[in-house]
Amino acid sequence: MLSRGGAVVTVSASSAVSATLFNPQNPNQFICLFKHNSDKKKSNCYNKSFISSPVYGSVKKAFVRSSSSARRMEVPSRFVVRASAQPLKNADQLIDSVETFIFDCDGVIWKGDKLIDGVPETLDMLRSKGKRLVFVTNNSTKSRKQYGKKFETLGLNVSEEEIFASSFAAAAYLKSIDFPKDKKVYVIGEDGILKELELAGFQYLGGPEDGSKKIELKPGFLMEHDHDVGAVVVGFDRYFNYYKIQYGTLCIRENPGCLFIATNRDAVTHLTDAQEWAGGGSMVGALCGSTQREPLVVGKPSTFMMDYLANKFGILKSQICMVGDRLDTDILFGQNGGCKTLLVLSGVTSLSMLQNPNNSIQPDFYTNKISDFLSLKAATV
Repeated sequence: MLSRGGAVVTVSASSAVSATLFNPQNPNQFICLFKHNSDKKKSNCYNKSFISSPVYGSVKKAFVRSSSSARRMEVPSRFVVRASAQPLKNADQLIDSVETFIFDCDGVIWKGDKLIDGVPETLDMLRSKGKRLVFVTNNSTKSRKQYGKKFETLGLNVSEEEIFASSFAAAAYLKSIDFPKDKKVYVIGEDGILKELELAGFQYLGGPEDGSKKIELKPGFLMEHDHDVGAVVVGFDRYFNYYKIQYGTLCIRENPGCLFIATNRDAVTHLTDAQEWAGGGSMVGALCGSTQREPLVVGKPSTFMMDYLANKFGILKSQICMVGDRLDTDILFGQNGGCKTLLVLSGVTSLSMLQNPNNSIQPDFYTNKISDFLSLKAATV
């Protein structure tokens, strides 16, 4: 996988070829290229660019799909051919090929508050083989410390230093750009974001306490907002309401240079193990609609967290395997970072979704759940 802008070409047993080009520096930008078989080609497109494709041996029209603007972008002409995902058959081979495993949490380690079968034994086995384990979640409702307590409650021995939530990523990003300490952050989200901002030394307002606020729409009513807000951070929020939408909108639209930051754009999440629930992307989408702006995303599939982890632990990205249950966040996160990728079918993505001809995001391997590391290991001895 290319570490900078590049294309993924997926080849299936039916001789169909599809190609998707993405821009890792802006994961909202994808180039929907060609779907081709022996008798037909088709492109689903928006803005024109041109790239040289070895698939067809000549210059073909590609199209940039960008939710933020209709700007032209330059695209490299190199392609990497990626075969359709293979079922994981030799776990030892994958384990021995990397130093670090990055695990998503929801749908991989647990669902809601229920631990997925075989997780403790699998993590113990990987640690016994000297593997570094890191846990990355797009769920911003908890801080790293709070997630540490959740791991402990579920009987898992995981240190705070091994946990990276998108709530932490938001605070880490603001630190990385030297966000002025005299500016404030308006939070549409829950306690996890507030705690991480506080630990990082940033002033904030909003959060759960604004969940009870209402707007009385009387003739001539003008809603005031704090002009010292220099960033609006939006994450999953069970206390989301119209007051927060309007307040965040005013800050982004009227405060000069105000940043619009999203912890993630996940469509759904696992609040319980019984069903899927609307995710943080629904809150972010409301602000996109009202501001007509696209956010900077600090969670998966943005490369910010991957770069942060690689720098913090001194890890070569080629020595990392990203394990997740979502194609458009977890797997794309790993691929954008140049890592090996393993999709588990214990969460959002089903086998039929993975093998759907319209899906162009293909992990290196897939398996049912992470405890397959144990059974597949035994089967290959």
